[in-house]
Amino acid sequence: MTAGASASAEARRQLALAKAHSAAAEQARQCAARYRIAATTEKQTAALLHPLTSQGHHLLADRGWPGSRRSQVDLVVVGPSGVFIVDTKAWAELQITEDRVLRGQEDVTDSLATLGLLAEDTQIHLATALGLAPGEVRAVVAMAGRRDLQARVAGVTIVGQHDILSHISSFGSRLTEAQVDSLLAACQDFFPVIGEPAPVMTTIVPPVVPIGPEPDELFSTAEILTALETAALAAPIEDWMTYLHPNQARTACRYFNGPSRVRGPAGTGKTVVGLHRAAWLARTRPGKVLLTSYVRTLPDVLGGLLARLAPDVTDRIERVGIHSWAHRLLRDRGVPFQMNPDRCDRLFRQAMRDAGGPLLTINPDPGYWRDEIDAVIRGRGITTFDQYAALARTGRRQRLTPPQRQLVWELLVAYSERLSDHQVIDFPGLILLAEQELIREPLPGYAAVIVDEAQDLSCVMLRMLHRLVGDIDNGLTLIGDGQQTIYPGGWTLAEAGISVAGRGVVFDINYRNTEQIHSFASSLVSDDEYADLEGTTSRGEPTMVVPRQGSQPHWQQCQNQQQQAEFLVAAVQEALSEPATEAGDIAVLCLTRKSVRWASDVLDQAHLPVSQLKSYRGNRSRGILVGTVKRAKGLEFKQVVLPDLPLEITGTAPAADADRERWELQRREAYVAMTRARDRLWVMTHRA
Repeated sequence: MTAGASASAEARRQLALAKAHSAAAEQARQCAARYRIAATTEKQTAALLHPLTSQGHHLLADRGWPGSRRSQVDLVVVGPSGVFIVDTKAWAELQITEDRVLRGQEDVTDSLATLGLLAEDTQIHLATALGLAPGEVRAVVAMAGRRDLQARVAGVTIVGQHDILSHISSFGSRLTEAQVDSLLAACQDFFPVIGEPAPVMTTIVPPVVPIGPEPDELFSTAEILTALETAALAAPIEDWMTYLHPNQARTACRYFNGPSRVRGPAGTGKTVVGLHRAAWLARTRPGKVLLTSYVRTLPDVLGGLLARLAPDVTDRIERVGIHSWAHRLLRDRGVPFQMNPDRCDRLFRQAMRDAGGPLLTINPDPGYWRDEIDAVIRGRGITTFDQYAALARTGRRQRLTPPQRQLVWELLVAYSERLSDHQVIDFPGLILLAEQELIREPLPGYAAVIVDEAQDLSCVMLRMLHRLVGDIDNGLTLIGDGQQTIYPGGWTLAEAGISVAGRGVVFDINYRNTEQIHSFASSLVSDDEYADLEGTTSRGEPTMVVPRQGSQPHWQQCQNQQQQAEFLVAAVQEALSEPATEAGDIAVLCLTRKSVRWASDVLDQAHLPVSQLKSYRGNRSRGILVGTVKRAKGLEFKQVVLPDLPLEITGTAPAADADRERWELQRREAYVAMTRARDRLWVMTHRA
């Protein structure tokens, strides 16, 4: 080693150390500058929001991020307008697209999504603790120094800092003073106070956090949920139908980057999730929300429930049956058409007489061939025989050879010609005409479409609704269950051009029925095969959890109609004697309109109050609700009486494919009726 070598080496080491220290110092100065900017902008946001305090709002500043030691939340606003998690950003070169946010060249969307997930977690926590309805917790980012800015990305609303006050104020007074007090206490607990910052040290020693047992809670989560459910069960049935179990709150407010589907067996709460989701979407997105169904009266009932649940957004949620919606579209656009169902029925009978004779040797039921034309062919929008010849005919057991399909096509042509000659359209024709009109001229203005009982729609119906929103985020929500399909002519989402891959939610907890009602109903269809919208074929009911217990359903085999009448009256009288049960909590569900008329007369003669289910709008009924099972889809009742179940559908399946198809549809319809019952069920059978 030469003289001075060691000293030179040490000099170089010290210079490198000095350089490293300089870099660290510069990094620290830049970090300090960012924190100073953050401190200033956060103070500005808090000052801008301070007027809210005079309106009953509370500002929780610099709170800890739940579950994190280091992260923090700038501001939590709690008040009559709801709960707002506010983050202030001093971002320059901001670019916002439909689903991404760029800060210069940097994609910062994920950081916003994290804030959106925090809002979801907060919503779940408050729903569990207090029963807070979905949509009352919102994530907001205020862009420092900006105004006249509003966008929504990844479940987060982005506004200009100078717009934040008006944004929160726009939600009005939604919560009572007592609700605000409860929310404030819960949020103070959920978002902890940030402690004093650690002293500056040149050497960082990782802190050792002692691990010990969690302190005992005053009430467990299970106890809170039980209390909430007990209160909901004691309330009128209309209140129960708006009760969203806290475990489902995340689905109601979940963000999907395209069409989505919610499915699950009867009783799992699909309809109520759709109801709350409609309210959430209306509160968080510009534009109209369409809530529709094949069941003509269901949207009206849901409208009545929405008026109780979310009166602030009912004017932005359009509730209408699919046929009524199509009818209005054509009328508003001045498209000439004439509907006459009775005349269409006569024209089909004429076509059947002239061209359908050979088909009756295959299946003597003209209704089967009407379903083949209306549901299988026209319900899919099929326009050529080649398309029909190659069709799988999902859900149809009666196999048809190519020559037999040719006979069906000839019947279709004969019927279509008669419709054209008389210048009338039927219900499938109405939907086809509406779809053509949307193809000609799209209809803007819809932010989202929610379809309840989606399995009952035709392929063309769903295709038409899909055109309103396309594949935009949260645009299309399909709610349904393949096992509750009670109409022929099954189809798949792929045929409709819709993909829900990676955007499906499956419910497996039955919140409605008791275990006894569920077991009784599911035993009827345990061996039956059904096709789902996604193209899969299943048998029986999927495994699910049924936590509630109750009395066994009452099964009565009647020898004649007089005995049916006696048992019907006795069942209704017993139902009325149940605690916390009034006439409007009871439904008498029938498989045919003829039975509806008979049951109404029987109850009327017994001086029991009667209301028609077809007139029910989700408001408290003073009479026992009587109607068809089809009218009851999507609804639920404390007590249900099914007075006209044919004994034949409880026995062995028919040998003939067409007979078995009809038999399975009847069994699924009976299953739907039975699963409408929450607490008690009476079933009366008879020989057809």
